[in-house]
Amino acid sequence: MCRNIRPLFNFEPPATDDEVHAAALQYVRKVAGTRKPSGKNVMTFERAVEEIARVTRELVDSLETTAPPKSREQEALKARERSNRRFVEWSSKGLRVA
Repeated sequence: MCRNIRPLFNFEPPATDDEVHAAALQYVRKVAGTRKPSGKNVMTFERAVEEIARVTRELVDSLETTAPPKSREQEALKARERSNRRFVEWSSKGLRVA
């Protein structure tokens, strides 16, 4: 579930509200242990997502760094390369992904 939470700080262009909301949703899903809450918990679940998104936006907007902004394309390329290396390592050891 949480694999979809991505770093949001220090990117050019900055993280969008949609990206912040998606990260908050993944976090709440992980903590709640469910993708979709039952009827009684829908409002609580949605309120948690909104609150976490608000606090996350505040955090990302408040952080400071001297590092140059990262490129989403470069970070995605690095992630694909790491994934490919892991796959090659697993394959060479005879391991399979279930």
